[in-house]
Amino acid sequence: MLFVANTAKERIQMLMNGEGLGEEYFVRVSVTSGGCSGLSYKMDFDNESQPNDQVFEDNGMKVVTDLKSFLYLCNTTLEFSGGLNGKGFYFNNPNAARECGCGESFAV
Repeated sequence: MLFVANTAKERIQMLMNGEGLGEEYFVRVSVTSGGCSGLSYKMDFDNESQPNDQVFEDNGMKVVTDLKSFLYLCNTTLEFSGGLNGKGFYFNNPNAARECGCGESFAV
């Protein structure tokens, strides 16, 4: 399961409305190789499902990931922190053994 915190939901809805994206769009998250800790998060809006997609709904938001990424993201919560010292979107991932200082990459 992938989870969406209230703060992330509010920000996602604001961004989707600002870009004029309709109900057919969802949040796609994935894990790619790279970053200072070895693996990086990627997040986009999408409206096309792929054959091996894992689809989750939490807090009224549809979140989709590919099967390979889900192995790293299981039980992860997408969060958002605003303000002057805010991180923006970030992932609270219980599977990460360590994260880099900027929070954009991790290792398992």
